[in-house]
Amino acid sequence: QHKDAYQAILDGVKGDAKEKRLAAQFIPKFFKHFPELADSAINAQLDLCEDEDVSIRRQAIKELPQFATGDNLPRVADILTQLLQSDDSAEFNLVNNALLSIFKMDAKGTLGGLFSQILQGEDIVRERAIKFLSTKLKTLPEEVMTKEVEEFILTESKKVLEDVTGEEFVLFMKILSGLKSLQTVSGRQQLVELVAEQADLEQTFNPSDPDCVDRLLQCTRQAVPLFSKNVHSTKFVTYFCEHVLPNLSTLTTPVEGLDIQLEVLKLLAEMSSFCGDMEKLESNLKKLFDKLLEYMPLPPEEAENGENAGNEEPKLQFSYVECLLYSFHQLGRKLPDFLTAKLNAEKLKDFKIRLQYFARGLQVYIRQLRLALQGKTGEALKTEENKIKVVALKITNNINVLIKDLFHIPPSYKSTVTLSWKPVQKADASQKRASEDTTSSSPPKKSSAGPKRDARQIYNPPSGKYSSNLGSFSYEQRGGFRGGRGRGWGGRGNRSRGRIY
Repeated sequence: QHKDAYQAILDGVKGDAKEKRLAAQFIPKFFKHFPELADSAINAQLDLCEDEDVSIRRQAIKELPQFATGDNLPRVADILTQLLQSDDSAEFNLVNNALLSIFKMDAKGTLGGLFSQILQGEDIVRERAIKFLSTKLKTLPEEVMTKEVEEFILTESKKVLEDVTGEEFVLFMKILSGLKSLQTVSGRQQLVELVAEQADLEQTFNPSDPDCVDRLLQCTRQAVPLFSKNVHSTKFVTYFCEHVLPNLSTLTTPVEGLDIQLEVLKLLAEMSSFCGDMEKLESNLKKLFDKLLEYMPLPPEEAENGENAGNEEPKLQFSYVECLLYSFHQLGRKLPDFLTAKLNAEKLKDFKIRLQYFARGLQVYIRQLRLALQGKTGEALKTEENKIKVVALKITNNINVLIKDLFHIPPSYKSTVTLSWKPVQKADASQKRASEDTTSSSPPKKSSAGPKRDARQIYNPPSGKYSSNLGSFSYEQRGGFRGGRGRGWGGRGNRSRGRIY
């Protein structure tokens, strides 16, 4: 007789608004007493979750976690994940809270529901499920996020990463790098391997394909924070030296206004500090050296065919040279006799002339910048113009330190500099003293626009014979992660549409 009474409650979902509201409360309340009617009960509650009346829907969603017992839990998680597509904010919050509450009952079961929708659900559901994981996992306590649960997340994420857009990849890297079990050296190594796989470093690099270039850059940006003295960047640095540097001038990008060449050189410089033993070190150092020479002009009177004769001075590209010189300095440490034993005397002499000419111009600009910033503190240094001058001073000082090292006989690779766009590390007194000598202020902590890793300044020094005015400066915005779904990283194939409750 109780079974008949419960069946009558289930039939209430076909009644009027009052009956439906009562059904939404009583179906979950007595659910556990009628296991044989479990399927009918869950389906009845689902009907209420899709009711036209928003208050009935909210009531039904709020009670869904009561159905998450035993084998029913993954199914409830799957249903809740699909309900994330709701555009009603109160309803959406209820779905989030319901998912979090069943997470605490059975994390793996809940993740099973979420990942099944990420792999097979509709685009809007997939997008919101990934967002849920990227924002909520880090809020869960350690007793929920066990090692076993984290391993399950990694395994399932690898399946998803076989077919993702650039934006989704970034979110998954955020999810995975937040897992406690991947904070170790071996964990970070695993993440680097995942990124390398995503970057497809085995493929032939096509500099004229914007998507190919964009994919490599997005992947490299994800890898850079993972590198350390124990987690090496060798595979990426090798790929950049062998495939990207020789094609630097022909690179194309889908990101408007991005100085793609500078972007590549900055990433290479950041990675070069953590490069391990490289197989073709001499050949790659030679590629780097040749590219550096392109940006280190000969003085006008030294140029062949009077190419730069007259008053025209070669333009000094300080931002590019900082990156190339830093990368060469880092890799040069591994083959310290490259300049003396691997280059012929004529080439070394040519290089020294270029270094000397660049250093001479450098001294002039450093003096001008110091003069322009002299006595300026606090608010005065926060103006856009002065912010750029501070960065310009860092760039020129860095180049100056590295050139001095290479002028040693034999060339030295002992000096350390902090790349101009990186925050200054806390140093001991002697290092602090040295940094105070080079700049009158630390660089601004926040960029004028975009995420904190995104602002990039290019210093365009004046052309003309050591011109006394400071020349023009321009901003260059880093492109960020672009690409709507189906662009750049593949359209993710044809997945089933429609509900799969």
